[in-house]
Amino acid sequence: MADFERWLIGLDIDGTLVHDDGFLSDRVIEQVTRVRALGHEVVIATGRAAANAYPVIKDLGVKLNHSVCSNGAVTIRLEDAHPKGFEIHDVKTFEPAEVLTQLIEHLPNAHFAVEDVDGSYRFHKPFPAYALGDVNHEAPLEELLHRPVSRVVVLSPDHDVQQFLGLMERVGLKSVSYAIGYTAWLDIAPEGIDKGHALEQLRQSYDIPGHRTLVMGDGRNDIEMFRWARSMGGYAFAMGQAPEEVKLEATAITAAVTEDGVAQVLESLEGLEFLQ
Repeated sequence: MADFERWLIGLDIDGTLVHDDGFLSDRVIEQVTRVRALGHEVVIATGRAAANAYPVIKDLGVKLNHSVCSNGAVTIRLEDAHPKGFEIHDVKTFEPAEVLTQLIEHLPNAHFAVEDVDGSYRFHKPFPAYALGDVNHEAPLEELLHRPVSRVVVLSPDHDVQQFLGLMERVGLKSVSYAIGYTAWLDIAPEGIDKGHALEQLRQSYDIPGHRTLVMGDGRNDIEMFRWARSMGGYAFAMGQAPEEVKLEATAITAAVTEDGVAQVLESLEGLEFLQ
């Protein structure tokens, strides 16, 4: 397939490919396999750390490709011969001291963690099981402030999402990018770094036209990815259960993850040719 005919398809994991319980349907796997066999590039674009994303990538059967992790701060290259199944392709970092100091002041009861360049995590209060990477250890809060990191993660059980959004507006995190999940969960990345930014780097390296981009997601951390695809004439599909502000950024809305919304879009991929 010629480069100008290929699609770059960016897929979120949680709430898009897999259900809340981690279930990945055979129908979704079948459609991902089908479009890859046609020559299209399927790239996972997730907020998960690389180690937590890899099992889903492996179950999908995506090999010898790239995946975007940590909301765009980390890009991995899949490699069967590597002991982990992947190697780091690119990592973006920033100094966390300033932003962490602000957040600690406003969120004294929150749980904080940082993702280091090697993909490991340091945290000062426990996080839910499997929320962080496969290698993580507890450390004093002071130790989280120093040395460059690719991500700061904040969990604030005292706040709901709307309270958290309001607080972030007041704090004004202007030197970094941030995304808030369904719960009071905050991911902070280097300034200007998000899923869309990382996918654009891959799009250029794959030499795929901008209008041949298609992305799917369900969370607030997918909004920049949606805007990126739409800015080039591509398509952004929000999952049926996505929050309203996410749906408003999409080209169209597909079915919920429980109804295999990803598979429904991929089954109709050839039909998008007539809309180009």
